[in-house]
Amino acid sequence: MPSAEIITIGTEILLGEIVDTNTRHIAHTLRGMGVDLYRTITIGDNVERIAESIRNSMSRAEIVITTGGLGPTVDDPTREAIAKAIGVELEFRDDLWDEVVTVISRYGRKPSENQKRQAYVPKGAVSISNPVGTAPCFVVETERNTVISLPGVPNEMEYILHESIIPYLQKRYDLSEIIKIRILHCAGLGEGLIDEKITDLEELSNPTVGLAAHTGVVDIRIAAKARNVKTADAMIADVEALVRERLGEVVFGADEDSLEEVTLNAVAKRGWSLTAIESGLDGKLARKIPNTASHLNLGSDTL
Repeated sequence: MPSAEIITIGTEILLGEIVDTNTRHIAHTLRGMGVDLYRTITIGDNVERIAESIRNSMSRAEIVITTGGLGPTVDDPTREAIAKAIGVELEFRDDLWDEVVTVISRYGRKPSENQKRQAYVPKGAVSISNPVGTAPCFVVETERNTVISLPGVPNEMEYILHESIIPYLQKRYDLSEIIKIRILHCAGLGEGLIDEKITDLEELSNPTVGLAAHTGVVDIRIAAKARNVKTADAMIADVEALVRERLGEVVFGADEDSLEEVTLNAVAKRGWSLTAIESGLDGKLARKIPNTASHLNLGSDTL
């Protein structure tokens, strides 16, 4: 199966002015397609650094996806950087310019001279229409790589990713495998002790097993790659059974289960009620408890 790297472009992201949600969305999408994601990178609006990063990613992974830097201004350098990275010139496409003009005209405006920048793509690129924005996207194929350029605006990126890029990649790489993930939540035993009990499982190659520690909770991630959901689920179930056998009641839930909700469900099932006093937590416990928890008496101490 192909591997991929994601390059997010924008100085505003490096400065912390905006939150990068594109990487998470693309990563989640690639995971569901069975594509292995090797790295995610954020680069500022600098042609040389972007081009270098693209070349490095191309040496490690078959698929390189960039987001951002496709606007009409001078500090939107992605087109130039990709062309530089793969060693071709930019070319003006009349059909892309027509698309840009059409989109801008919808708002009763005339395109500026700067917006012609958006009709330039690396020579030989496959253009991808952007019906929800003014920045046309493109895909460049080399002997080994597929380089994909997506807009940085999240709603535009998500639309094009799902409507155009996913079908393109599925056909290009004959992507017929999927990845399923199951998260088991543990409490009452530290990460080190859990690790000792499932060390051999963490050495599996498919499914893979990994640990992640959070405040009061340790997650065990089981990820399986298979041709279909049924097979992946069966692979996960076998490993999950071994984990539960070794850890017993330390595993309190899975996936969307929270420790608070599981505890309250256990209380309600027994016909009990639970009284808790929250002190010094600034309402954090109360925010985690469902409003429908009638069997809970929750008070607060503001001292």
